[in-house]
Amino acid sequence: MSVSPLSVVAEGVVLGAGSTVEEFCIIGRSGPSSEKTAFGDGARLRSHTVVYAGVTAGAKFQTGHHVLIREHTTIGDDVSVGSLSVVEHTVRMGDRVRVHSHCFVPEFSVLEDDAWLGPRVTLTNAPFPRCPDVSKCIKGVHIGRAARIGANVTILPGVHIGERALIGAGAVVTKDVAPGAVVVGNAGRQVKTIDDLLCPAGLDHAPYPPVTHNPSLSES
Repeated sequence: MSVSPLSVVAEGVVLGAGSTVEEFCIIGRSGPSSEKTAFGDGARLRSHTVVYAGVTAGAKFQTGHHVLIREHTTIGDDVSVGSLSVVEHTVRMGDRVRVHSHCFVPEFSVLEDDAWLGPRVTLTNAPFPRCPDVSKCIKGVHIGRAARIGANVTILPGVHIGERALIGAGAVVTKDVAPGAVVVGNAGRQVKTIDDLLCPAGLDHAPYPPVTHNPSLSES
């Protein structure tokens, strides 16, 4: 285990074997001492990462630079959160989730196993921002297993993205997306299913074949 002397790791934080905390990180910030903060084996927290108390993450968790992760968030194995991304409190991520750079994942979001967020994806959770009762109606986005969200997509509060769905870059998704659907545009509309997709390079294969678990889904 390697912890930079230029970082702050709060008392009681558990770092698994082989973990690395680079320079200028703050781990276990601003929470009561009873809040469990733990990382599995092989975690790598890159410089300027801030993780609040009450976050738990599995083996091989990785952050890019300048990542913020808030309290009461649970993260599975082999998950990465890219540089300059923000994960707010009470978020749940499954195994092998990929969150690329400049993403925003607000409170009460759920990302199931193998979910993939491209760069600058924004999830939202407040139907009417600054409403006096906003805390009573906040509802997070739910990203289904192995769903892929393209770059610069915005998904509105409470939307459920079905398993293996594909959301095209720049879409604004305002309603639930069926499993396996391909959705594009603003507002997003379904144009086909994921099983209809053909390789743009002309290769004779399905880009996203149905699988129980495909390790390639965890590639960045």
